[in-house]
Amino acid sequence: MNHATRSTKKSSLILLLMTMTLLGVFPLDVVLPSFPALSDYYQTSASDIALSVSLFAIGLALSVVLVGPLSDLWGRKSLLLTGIAISVIGATGCMVSSDYSWFLVFRVIQAVGCGSFALSQALIQDLFVGREQERIRIWMTTAAGVFISISPLLGTWLQMHLGWQGSFYIFITLAFIVWITASVLLKETPRNRNASPGGFFSAYWRLCSDVRFMGYWLISALAFACHFSFIVISPIIFMERLALSAYEFAWALLLYGVAYVIGGIVASALHRRLAANSQIVVGLGLIALSGLVMLWLANQFGLTAAAVLIPMLICTAGTTIARPIANSKAMTLYPQDAGTSSSVGGVMIFMCGGVISAVINFASDNLTTALALCFLVLSFAGLGLNTLINRRTPCRSELARDGRQR
Repeated sequence: MNHATRSTKKSSLILLLMTMTLLGVFPLDVVLPSFPALSDYYQTSASDIALSVSLFAIGLALSVVLVGPLSDLWGRKSLLLTGIAISVIGATGCMVSSDYSWFLVFRVIQAVGCGSFALSQALIQDLFVGREQERIRIWMTTAAGVFISISPLLGTWLQMHLGWQGSFYIFITLAFIVWITASVLLKETPRNRNASPGGFFSAYWRLCSDVRFMGYWLISALAFACHFSFIVISPIIFMERLALSAYEFAWALLLYGVAYVIGGIVASALHRRLAANSQIVVGLGLIALSGLVMLWLANQFGLTAAAVLIPMLICTAGTTIARPIANSKAMTLYPQDAGTSSSVGGVMIFMCGGVISAVINFASDNLTTALALCFLVLSFAGLGLNTLINRRTPCRSELARDGRQR
């Protein structure tokens, strides 16, 4: 295979991974502008609709528990294709449901299928090496943020022209394209010789008993929960409390995408200049700063769009800096169990996001204060975890590994 062919294949693989990232966040965010329409259609409150997003995240986390280890046992490609098919069944069920309870059931089915998109972390580990893995993870995190910010604008357009079902039409179309592309482009990964049905729980035990591995994934999960909590309650803040139209809400969230791009640029620069520990500290420090800024702005000006968006821009930059390097540090510890490693991380990320956003949603009287306190508590917890990891990690081996990567 010549250089041009290899370069083309690498670009195609990155595009596939980017599209998987898009489908991973699409079901969560594109429906946000449809909250009022869904509320009217199912005759339920906006808070109940927001809770459905949290349940989707929890269902996604439970699915990821199985996807990673099974991909080590059976191969990534077959699990990915099966998961995509299940997600399409769930999305189709959501479109035709006339009762809100059935809508929730099919959303969980869709979430179970979407768990396969968490294999993107394992595929990065399989297909790329060294610092290229970290660069691609930074690109993926940045792209996810851009997709998140664009999704509400797309959701607004779909709501205007196709109703709330429009987002499910697009999801099914994109999922079909990814299914075809993955079936052609990906080769089945070789089975892990150490993987067996009886070793399912032993693999989890080996990874989950490692303080460094769990610590790095939990840092990533706490940073994600800050971002996800804002996403879940943003329609309530902007459209219900501040009376913005769905179109105005979508444009407001585009600033969120700008913050992700800026965060990605900063993360790429820090990746070349700072050690992993310092990058994590900078990212979590920005999340803590955003909590303080949000508390101050809310106290001075009350609930305004600026009082929410300004600290969220800071928080988003911090999330984009901290998460990719924490993910890479966790994934490189057990490369032979990449599928199980991605499952453990996915479970922690989506479970934290779903549970914490649901808790904040119950604080309906003062959402901004609850959100700000969440940022402070989670960022300080992450900083504490990072300190614990560094105390338990042999400094000499860390320095040697960092030196080899550079």
